[in-house]
Amino acid sequence: MKRILLGLACALCALCVHAKQFAASDSKITYVGRTMVSGEQVSFDYSATYARIAFTGSKVSLRAASAEPIEFNMWIDNPFAANPDKVIRVDSKDTTITLYQVKKADKKEHHLMIQRRVEGEHGITTFMSFDIDGELRQAQPLCERQIEFVGDSYTCGYGSENSVRSDPYTIETQNPAKTYAAILARYFGADYWTISHSGMGIARNYNSKFPGWHMPDRYTQTFDGSKDSAWVASDHPFKPQITVIYLGANDFSTKMQPHISEYARNYVRLIKAIKANYGEQHPILCVAPKTSDLCITYVQQAAHDCGMDNVYYTGVFEGIHLNTNENLGASWHPNYLGHQKIAYSLIPYVATLTGWQITENPVK
Repeated sequence: MKRILLGLACALCALCVHAKQFAASDSKITYVGRTMVSGEQVSFDYSATYARIAFTGSKVSLRAASAEPIEFNMWIDNPFAANPDKVIRVDSKDTTITLYQVKKADKKEHHLMIQRRVEGEHGITTFMSFDIDGELRQAQPLCERQIEFVGDSYTCGYGSENSVRSDPYTIETQNPAKTYAAILARYFGADYWTISHSGMGIARNYNSKFPGWHMPDRYTQTFDGSKDSAWVASDHPFKPQITVIYLGANDFSTKMQPHISEYARNYVRLIKAIKANYGEQHPILCVAPKTSDLCITYVQQAAHDCGMDNVYYTGVFEGIHLNTNENLGASWHPNYLGHQKIAYSLIPYVATLTGWQITENPVK
């Protein structure tokens, strides 16, 4: 009996020895999205922000906290796809979540990707540490190709996992992995990040909400929900080869719109902020949504008024407009099929402006 107890004690001690805690800010972890590092912690709130982790061992746990309960997509030993391998929930309190666990460890190196599903209005998430019973390895670094997206609810993935137009928004049906932005990134083999918030416009938000605080203002912020969190692009290795702006639907919401001069002035302010981050020759594609015949005129005016090189515009025109019976999800937002249509229409523009070749890659 003594030998049995001694053996169990030794086994438990061995487990304790092998369980290691790694700071969320460890340089071996790759983050894609606007983040703030504070000591060992990493905080963020923009939709679609993701982390890549490589490790050996049989168990990985994440210690995290969130301002309110939110969900994350997760892929383990599989490429980034529209459907995650698993959806995990981070509670509003300090929470430890098991991300990966198998009965028997092997020597294989595993790769995990975890992506925030919801947008900044649900508050900031903080990753504190990863507990691994093996070793933390160097994760895949940033892809050579990188795309920045600036947008509203379409870019956030609002309602993308729903096919009932009359259903309201829920965090369970918001999935940025099924947006046109994610589809474009997968098609071109690129990393991407989004600066987006539902209801935001260039000069007028949905139903005139948050007056004086529009996407040109939020673009300068590290955190979507904090006006005091200035973003410094030079401090981050993410250097996109193109920025896609998909805004305007909320400016024209509830049968109202700002004056074209105000719209163009704010749009130019956004363009100048992007150019300040990445250089005067950085290409920008301005996309007008199919919400009003005036919207493309407004976007065209802004592109002309900026007086800068490599600023282009297009629109989601009537010929590729979404079929309301098949392509719309919650609250009349595009579902995955609708986002695929949008991505199809933008692939040629992105290819031309970046020099990336169009291939036979699936658009998914």
